[in-house]
Formats: sequence, structure tokens, C-alpha cells
Amino acid sequence: MNKYKFLAAVVATALMSVAGIASAQVAVNGGGASLPADLYKGSGDSILPANFNYAVTGSGTGKSTFLGSGTFAGQTTVAHFIGSDSVLSGGPNLVPTAGSERAIYDATYNTPGLATYYGPLLQFPSVATSVTIPFNKAGAALNISDADLCRIFAGAVSDWSQVSGSGRSGELKIVYRDESSGTSELLTRFLTTVCPLQPGLDLSGTALKNGAFSVQSTFKNLFTGNAAPTARFVPAAATGGTALYNTVFSTEGYVGYVGPDVIPSLDDATRIAQLRGYSPNEVNVSATLGSIAPPSTPEELANPSRWAPVFTNPTTGYPIAGYTNFVIGQCYKNAAVATQIRLFLNRHYGTAGATDQAVRDHGFIPLTAAWKTAVREQIATVTAPNGLQNASVCGSGATLIGRP
Repeated sequence: MNKYKFLAAVVATALMSVAGIASAQVAVNGGGASLPADLYKGSGDSILPANFNYAVTGSGTGKSTFLGSGTFAGQTTVAHFIGSDSVLSGGPNLVPTAGSERAIYDATYNTPGLATYYGPLLQFPSVATSVTIPFNKAGAALNISDADLCRIFAGAVSDWSQVSGSGRSGELKIVYRDESSGTSELLTRFLTTVCPLQPGLDLSGTALKNGAFSVQSTFKNLFTGNAAPTARFVPAAATGGTALYNTVFSTEGYVGYVGPDVIPSLDDATRIAQLRGYSPNEVNVSATLGSIAPPSTPEELANPSRWAPVFTNPTTGYPIAGYTNFVIGQCYKNAAVATQIRLFLNRHYGTAGATDQAVRDHGFIPLTAAWKTAVREQIATVTAPNGLQNASVCGSGATLIGRP
């Protein structure tokens, strides 16, 4: 490196350090999904910077707070970002379906001329995750078939002896998330796709609406009257994955569903069920996740739904997998907030893999290099059409729009 480039690098580093110190005092407020909560806040290796606040509410409350321009408890400004395992509704097209979350937001906060004109939303994957099936019944390693998984979560199984090859007997009950949860959405999306495909499967006698599964972020909404039958189902003792896991292991015979972060060992098939012969560890989930590439064409890049892919019935690997996402505004009235978000994005999605080890330590899976590059170049870069604080979208100076 010649001396001029060296001096320029030193000056740039110094300026970035000063800017970081100056803007580190700006609180960036958010919340939402409980599935990645410890990864975001609440542990020594959390990936969010110290000035990022994260309220654990579940994906449903996180989305409603953010889309409604609300404030999380204990935070004093409109939410700047959320984490959500639940995808913003709106359909696969560039123009969202009427009445969907994206359509309602666009009409209220993404329409020029309104006093509440905040600009577009950006939704994109944070990390990859599995949905695990913890169970509390002593015995050998357990591999649950698709058909038995369908029957279990439909409430059609009352005894462990009805689970093929389990080698167990005794009452079986299901613990579920009572609040709106992206973890529930990931599970029910899989069940909705897979369960009609099982030969001889008859769920018509269950309390499922119309005798079939549907994609729901609130698990109990699967059932008639939006209430899970108490004979077979038990709500978790409190909000979040840790509460569900603890509830499962409070009573023999219970089984549930939860993200990987709270699981001591993803390979212990005497406590965490295998599905299709796979445990929900990184190697097996990675086989599932490699099937969807990031958006690349101009139309794909502009379509919010292409930035939040979902998996229904993968042909290889552990089958209940997906992404937990970030949702941010493209525009912020407070430029210091946008700067802090951009610094975080460049670190989390950078080529150095600065957060990869923490992601793995929490049981999650870092994004592929292709997905990291897409987020870094198309969202963190200001000049990209979807770029944070892009002047052609957000304006500048006195014309700047965005979240307060």
C-alpha cells in the first residue's frame, strides 16, 4: 500500500471511529420474535450492538407494533426495526393483495402526501432456523413420521403407543404457543403442505377447521372457535420459546415445538425428535435451505415477498426449516438511526463472518454467502434502489421522509 492510500485509510478509520462514538448514543429501538431473542439480546454473544433495544413480544405483536407505527414497552420512540419469523402477508406479487399487511401499510405509511409518509418497508432474512420437536417421554431415539406428526398436532393422538415405532406408552399432550408466533407459522406452514399428502390420513374427526391444517401464526386458530381442545392441548406457561420448552419438560408425556436456541443438544433424539430420519442440526437444515437463491432480477429485487422465502415440503434434510427475518424501514427521519442500522448490516452480512460463530452457538445457521452479498449490496448500500436512505426514494434535507 502506498503512503497516500495508507494515510487515506488511517483517516477513514479515524472518521469511522469518531462517527461510531458520536452515533453510538442513539438508541435504535425494536422487538418482536422470541425465537432468536437470546441471539439478539439477553446473552453475552448477542449480535445486536449495545445501543439496539430489543423487546421480546413474539412475531405477531412485533409486526402489529411496527406496522401500526407503535412503541414497544419501555421504549420511547416509534419502533425502528423488528425481528419476525412470520412473513409479512401480501402474496408473491409486486403489488400486494388487498387487505394484506403490506397493502395496509402502503396505504397508511407509504403514500406520498400523507403526514405519516414513512416510505417502503424492507424485509430480509437474518439467520436460518429449524423448528424442533421436544418431547418428554423416556425411551430410545425417536423418529416421527410425517403422518404421525400430522396426527399429533391435529390432536388425533392421545397415547404414545399410537406413534409408530416410539416404543412408548402413556398419555400424550401437545404444548403450544398461545400468542401469535412466527415459530407457529413455520410449523403450520409445513403441516398445511405435508398433511394432505399422507396416504390414508383422515383428520376429519378432529377439531381442525374443515378437518385440515392452515397457515397460522396463532396456533389455536387452527381449531374451530379459535380454541385448542383442552383434552389434548396445553398452552405454554408464558410467552416465548423458553417457556414452551420448560413447560414440555415439566410434565411427562408432553410434546411441543420450539426454535433451536433453547435446546441443549439438537442431536439428542431421546428428547428432540428426528423427522424423516434427520435431527435439526446445522448440517441437516443446511441441506433444506440451499434450494432458494436470493432475488437477482430487477423485478425480484423490487418485490418484498422475494426477500422473505418460505419452505413448505423440502425434498432433503430436516424438513421444518426457514428464516427468521428483520423488517426495517427504507427511510428514517433520524439519519443517525439509519447510520447505526447500516453499520450493523455491514457487519452481520459482511464477508468476514463477524457474527457467524455467535449464530452457530445459538443453534442457528448463518446465511449463505450469496444471501449475505444480496443484503449487503441491495439493502445496506445507499445507492441501490432498495438501499437504506436512498435519496431518490427517501429525499434529503428538508424533503427527507421516513420513520421518526
